[in-house]
Amino acid sequence: MSMDSYEALVHRGFGPEGPDTHDPGVLAWLIRRNGLEMSHLSRGSHIGSVFSVAEIIAVLYTSVLRKDPSRPDWPERDRLILSKGHAGSAVYAALAESGFFPVEKLKTHYANGSVLSGHVSHKGVPGVEVSTGSLGHGLGIGAGMALGAKMDGLDWRTYVVLGDGECDEGSVWEAALQSAQFRLDRLIAVVDYNHMQSLGAVNETLKLEPFEQKWKDFGWNAVSVDGHCIPALQEAFEWAKAQAGSGRPSVILANTVKGKGVSFMENDILWHYRTPQGEEYEAALKELEEQRP
Repeated sequence: MSMDSYEALVHRGFGPEGPDTHDPGVLAWLIRRNGLEMSHLSRGSHIGSVFSVAEIIAVLYTSVLRKDPSRPDWPERDRLILSKGHAGSAVYAALAESGFFPVEKLKTHYANGSVLSGHVSHKGVPGVEVSTGSLGHGLGIGAGMALGAKMDGLDWRTYVVLGDGECDEGSVWEAALQSAQFRLDRLIAVVDYNHMQSLGAVNETLKLEPFEQKWKDFGWNAVSVDGHCIPALQEAFEWAKAQAGSGRPSVILANTVKGKGVSFMENDILWHYRTPQGEEYEAALKELEEQRP
């Protein structure tokens, strides 16, 4: 496949003007379609996590984040940290489709020497704030960013996307306590709550429930939503932004499905690490093409 053919392959069927990447439903589909292609070409893993977080990332990039693709280092931008860095191809796809770098570059994902590493990296990638992948670090980094902004009297927000399995880490709860202590009400966390982690179900590994109440007990505003319902996510982010001045950080618990969008991947833990090849790739591609906006 040539570099010129990658974008044509993914965008085929959208017409001469291409996809409307300002539409969160279109961007969510593009995140899945690009994610599938990147995983297939690179033989990379974590496609199930990419699919579960697709609407969350799409809504952030179309409806929520204050950003400027022509100025990735714009001082007034909102900061986004993908703490569950193994789903990095979802952010790479959103950045490319939003104009931060050419879509064709996605073909290099996971290739030797590529800046598009398997776990999301900020080195050489415009629009990525920090390299992540060591789970449990992102919320602490986000809290530090939010505290710095508060001390400097700046009004940009910090968003952190976590995984549910990641919330097994004590460092997440230490950061949660500190965020409440310092009244970081412009810090917004989102948990991709797909109820599966690494090698099994969350409840079988380390139970999180009552999850929403735990966050509230740690001093946060908290709400649970359907993580694949775009209007619900948009409403939740507006709710979270409106909490500025409350003295409490906010968290959105987004209930999702691992592998959402491809029937045989949904709720199958194998697709945390499995890579789509052969008949499985063709079957997944067929299902996604049938869902093309």
